[in-house]
Amino acid sequence: MTSTPPPARPHKMRRTTVADQIKNLILTNGLRSGDALPTEAELCATLDVSRSSVREAIRNLSTLDIVDVRHGHGTFVSGMSLAPMVEVLVFRGALSPGDSLQALREVVEIRRALDLSMSERVVQANHGVESPELDALVADMEERAQRGESFLEADRAFHAMLLDSTGNRLAGQLVAAFWDVHTAVIPQLGLPVPAEILKTVTAHGDMLAAARAGDAESYRRAVVEHYEPLQRVLDEHR
Repeated sequence: MTSTPPPARPHKMRRTTVADQIKNLILTNGLRSGDALPTEAELCATLDVSRSSVREAIRNLSTLDIVDVRHGHGTFVSGMSLAPMVEVLVFRGALSPGDSLQALREVVEIRRALDLSMSERVVQANHGVESPELDALVADMEERAQRGESFLEADRAFHAMLLDSTGNRLAGQLVAAFWDVHTAVIPQLGLPVPAEILKTVTAHGDMLAAARAGDAESYRRAVVEHYEPLQRVLDEHR
């Protein structure tokens, strides 16, 4: 005799919070970064909730960088940076040395994937375009590498600026965010500077030259070469 399976449990819907209601209010009112939210009293009346509920929701949204509380002035829609995500990823990597190394491997993999996936857009945006800021960043990296100094900040700015040039703001924000995780995790590991660090610097110049020439294939080759020295160091520390 075949037994009848127990009935499936109904899907439990997530309870809508006051923070959710405030986010919905931001969207339905068409508010943008820098716009003021209704006052606390207005939010209480509109949402039919208590002041303590509104205050707790605003604290949560502020932590997520969705709203910006300016004491004495009010609450405003934030620029919504990816800083909270960076903080979580850095903490995740800091839980143990092994986790930090794995976190860095994952960050490098994502950064490489972003650079490669956006190659056509980068080349299209920079074809024939002169950009003194990018030239200056490449020159700065070359000078620092020759002196045996770190050039992480210039490296971060170079990649963020290239992706920003595509008009895809999220791509630029993501690469900057993953760079922030990268630079926060590196000191915890004590990894040696890659022996072929000058190859990384040269690859930045090759990426820029290929983008200006409209050569997507050469751009992708330069991206791969750019990551090879760091990837080799990570592979040696498995």
